[in-house]
Amino acid sequence: MKYIDEFRDSGLAQKLAAAIKNEAQGARPAAQPFRFMEFCGGHTHAIFRFGLPDLLPPEIKMIHGPGCPVCVLPMAKIDAAIQLAQRYPLTLCTYGDMMRVPGGQRLSLLKAKAAGADVRMVLSPHDAVMLAKDNPSREVVFFAIGFETTTPPTAVIVKQAQALGLKNFSVFCNHVLTPPALKWLLEASAEGADGVPPSDGFVGPSHVSAIIGTRPYEIAATAYGKPVVITGFEPLDVLQAILMLVRQVKAGRAVVENEYARAVTAEGNVKAQALMAEVFDLRDTFEWRGLGWIPHSALKLKDAYGAFDAEKRFALEPSTAKENPACQCPAILRGAKSPEECKLFGTVCTPENPIGACMVSSEGGCAACYSYGRRKDE
Repeated sequence: MKYIDEFRDSGLAQKLAAAIKNEAQGARPAAQPFRFMEFCGGHTHAIFRFGLPDLLPPEIKMIHGPGCPVCVLPMAKIDAAIQLAQRYPLTLCTYGDMMRVPGGQRLSLLKAKAAGADVRMVLSPHDAVMLAKDNPSREVVFFAIGFETTTPPTAVIVKQAQALGLKNFSVFCNHVLTPPALKWLLEASAEGADGVPPSDGFVGPSHVSAIIGTRPYEIAATAYGKPVVITGFEPLDVLQAILMLVRQVKAGRAVVENEYARAVTAEGNVKAQALMAEVFDLRDTFEWRGLGWIPHSALKLKDAYGAFDAEKRFALEPSTAKENPACQCPAILRGAKSPEECKLFGTVCTPENPIGACMVSSEGGCAACYSYGRRKDE
């Protein structure tokens, strides 16, 4: 297939759904459906947007995972960014979704901006570097977040800032890594810890896999006996991945398969990986919202680029803020609850008035469920 419409063909979708039903029906007792976790928030949105829950048979249950880069950033990091913007005479740049995520005291970067802080939304990290270049007397900090997908562009601007000789630019680095989080989920699921439900396999992320390739997921199959199928964001991609997972589980197989071969290779983007390795080091540990502290799951700037490290240039006090106990974002991110199980969902927590990060982000599970999952009830 060459064009996007072909990946949204309703007739083919019906045929794939029928094939999934044929494979799954009778394979297990009714109380034991096939349970698959989609790691990526983009897949969560595709599932709701294209109405796939209505196509899938009851023998298939999808679990939404921690694949939203905005959602997994803990409240303490948001508070640190707010602290930077309010305490120091600088310009803080970040992506749009980050500006609306509530930190402690229900404050957000957008509210800090309204109160006078110089916070600006950028479409790419390059915009932040250019802002620093054009305003040499003003400190500019880029609040960097995201998985392996957005990490290479941050590496590029650090090298660009160095090449330009900028003295007024730095990065507040909060890039996180997918494989350690997947390993955390596999262990928690196996131990029944933190409410993480058992899973029969994983729908592997698309964009992240284009960077890191398919090999980092092999530990799921070899060490934990869980199949992984990497797939694209179109409805036929997701349905095909589910069919491939069902067939693997039924056959007692556990391997990594690549449905998204038009964009992902086993090796991934080697040039981007080399760039990341040149600019970043692993952090010993990093806190994920909902998952807690995970060893070697995030990146920091190497000492060679320490002049551009905002954590070294500015003193930050640790945040003592705690999650709103009524908000179920942490449980939703580890698959322990669905958005509808949160009492705040769709009532006091909406996209216009988000209480939790999962309702703010364009990749958040609550935002997906709110935007598309309620149609049949309206």
